[in-house]
Amino acid sequence: MTTTRSARPGIDPELQPLLDLLPATDLNISTLPGVRGAAATPPEGVDLLLASGRAVDRRDVKDISPDGEPVSLTVLSPADRDHSVPAPVVLWLHGGGMVLGDRFSQVDIPLEWLDRFGAVVVTVDYRLAPEHSGTVPVEDCYRALVWVADHAPELGVDPAWLVVAGTSAGGGLAAGVTLLARDRGAPSVAAQVLVCPMLDHRNNTVSSRQFAEGPATWSQAQNAFGWRSVLGEEHREGERHTAVSPYVSPALADDLSGLPPTFVDVGSAEVFRDEDVTYASRIWAAGGEAELHVWAGGFHGFDALVPGARISVAARQARTGWLARLLTTNER
Repeated sequence: MTTTRSARPGIDPELQPLLDLLPATDLNISTLPGVRGAAATPPEGVDLLLASGRAVDRRDVKDISPDGEPVSLTVLSPADRDHSVPAPVVLWLHGGGMVLGDRFSQVDIPLEWLDRFGAVVVTVDYRLAPEHSGTVPVEDCYRALVWVADHAPELGVDPAWLVVAGTSAGGGLAAGVTLLARDRGAPSVAAQVLVCPMLDHRNNTVSSRQFAEGPATWSQAQNAFGWRSVLGEEHREGERHTAVSPYVSPALADDLSGLPPTFVDVGSAEVFRDEDVTYASRIWAAGGEAELHVWAGGFHGFDALVPGARISVAARQARTGWLARLLTTNER
């Protein structure tokens, strides 16, 4: 039976007005430069965000990748923190379908944890596809994780409380980085927060088909372009998945045991719903700890795009509350 376009979950009423305003976006290699330009965080936007009711110290770092190309990191710390007490640290990986965005995209999400817990936030400009494909983006993020662990004393952070977090493509990269850290034996990751993560290049679940096209903030067609950009044109939807690295497409990982406590959330009205639910279920099946939230009526990235909506406030509170419980339980 074919799923019709009309047979899909509705949108939360507070979110619908934004969806109604979205222009149809045909994401392809020709339109990508323009879409990237529109999605880039302007410098004045970064300054405004960081100055929004908080005092933040900012440090920009250029790290050199093994192939000699610099990768930018930014360290954001509470300006008034007590440096005698090591802080938790969050490695933040931005969204953008592997092809868009920068290290300040959606950074307001982890800045809430800077405000609440005094966490140091490190965000990375991993290299984007299609210019950098295969494992390059996830290896950039893993290198950032290693940099954070290696510089823990200098940063004044507790290496036992290193959290990996990301949204959309960044959520998928966070899952891949956590798998890499587990399989390579270091660094130790205390928790992973996967916000509507992009986990499965096969792009063929029921929810993928329900949102095959707009109106949507991220459609199956756009998702297919993102994955082709990372994997190459020869990897079509549902084909040749055995040749794809599970660190790039974490849904392919055979073994999800030995992962740190995991938070997964996703909207009911988006492409990634089913792959995210499956990922959390597989962590439970492997004996792991995962908390899963499926927000009824949420479209992809709803809490970043409409942060004032009640559903968005609830989603952010749920994440922050989960981290608070984790920090308290483990008596940092």
